[in-house]
Amino acid sequence: MVASKIVMASLSLSLTHRRALTCAAKASAAYPARLVPHPPDLIKWVRKEGGFVHQAVKIAQQHEETIGLGLVASEDIPKGSDLIALPHHIPLSFEFDHSVLSNLARKVPEELWAMKLGLKLLQERARVGSFWWPYISNLPETYSIPIFFPGEDIRNLQYAPLLHQVNKRCRFLLDFDHEVRHALENLKPDDHPFGGQNVDASSLGWAMSAVSSRAFRLHGKKLLDGTHNNVPMMLPLIDMCNHSFNPNCQIVQEQDAGNLKILVKVVAETVIKQNDPLVLNYGCLNNDLFLLDYGFVIASNPYDCIELKYDGALLDAASMAAGISSPNFSAPAPWQKEILSQLNLEGEAPILKVSLGGPEFVEGRLLAALRALLASDMETVHKHDLNTLKSLSAEAPLGIANEVAAFRTIIALCVIALGHFPTKIMDDESLLKQGVSGSTELAIQFRMQKKSLIIDVMRDLTRRVKSLSSKGGATAQG
Repeated sequence: MVASKIVMASLSLSLTHRRALTCAAKASAAYPARLVPHPPDLIKWVRKEGGFVHQAVKIAQQHEETIGLGLVASEDIPKGSDLIALPHHIPLSFEFDHSVLSNLARKVPEELWAMKLGLKLLQERARVGSFWWPYISNLPETYSIPIFFPGEDIRNLQYAPLLHQVNKRCRFLLDFDHEVRHALENLKPDDHPFGGQNVDASSLGWAMSAVSSRAFRLHGKKLLDGTHNNVPMMLPLIDMCNHSFNPNCQIVQEQDAGNLKILVKVVAETVIKQNDPLVLNYGCLNNDLFLLDYGFVIASNPYDCIELKYDGALLDAASMAAGISSPNFSAPAPWQKEILSQLNLEGEAPILKVSLGGPEFVEGRLLAALRALLASDMETVHKHDLNTLKSLSAEAPLGIANEVAAFRTIIALCVIALGHFPTKIMDDESLLKQGVSGSTELAIQFRMQKKSLIIDVMRDLTRRVKSLSSKGGATAQG
């Protein structure tokens, strides 16, 4: 947690000038202020620059549950209508060259791609007379993502995989801060990518957050093989569409056969009623990514999951707690080791991270491993291919007793996972009723959703165990 605390100290600077690059770091459930008190009208700017905005599309405060500004329909909009169209010169993207900025961007790991475009965003923010200033000035001054949380609220997340990612990003910002300072030393004013201004962890964090929460990955230039490369772009105005797994509009790219210039459009997928928000699907993401990159948590997210480590000793303990006799996860037979190798849970470079929840509900690799290691008959196991053993819909491929034992082991794993959370859901609900800060509220909502997901898995598997037991009168003997 040390890295997070250091970054928080450096992320506490305030905006003091219109083009200053240091940023405040208060995470709040209320929508933060713009970079300037009265930024230009974004819709007018898009239209002025040759873009199209449907007459019924307005910027307005969203309902409380979605928090903040967004796009809404001021009247009914028919399905198939063009809502927004941006000509090629309005989206903000990053093109590599031999500049200092590109050299810095090359040092950013691909998983933190948002920082690459973030450098370009900072450059344009610092540039007096930037074409994109009307857009940039409308961006939030702060973001409610965990790298800006106070240390206490980072701990309040209570979930090790996310804590690891937050600390990883904080450490990156500290290290990259030094990289940037070193690269900018002794540069001539004309060569300085940020107009001579200092760039620190505060401004880097703001830029990375702005991009991760608003950029879209779209088709870029056409490659030699006829495909297009995937390019992150900031899409002014379009990025004010909020998220929904049931979107009413979508992004479309259009390009004339003889024209390299791409038009980016938003089109109504359904009839959009008056006062309805315009919503896009940001992706089938779990709550870890929604909170890390966007600063919100989705209740009952169908794509949310919890991460577990595949560990033989832990599985032995879980099985014994579930009443399974003589589990052998710690000492599998050679034929069982071979199956684990095929599942990439054994061998030179195994991937031991497995998950519960999400569309798969129980990750297939975990389910197949449990079924195989709780079985004693090699021939019976080898009658089935791996896809069958990995499938939850393949009901009891190795027999009812084996299936019951596997499900009870997973239920016991869930009990262990719940025990790693210091608080219970009732405690969390009580805290929320007392009134807490925006970052504390987000942290509590996040951990509540994780606990609810674990409980849902337990309930579902318990129903399956009861159903199987009633069919076969099975006992949980491995």
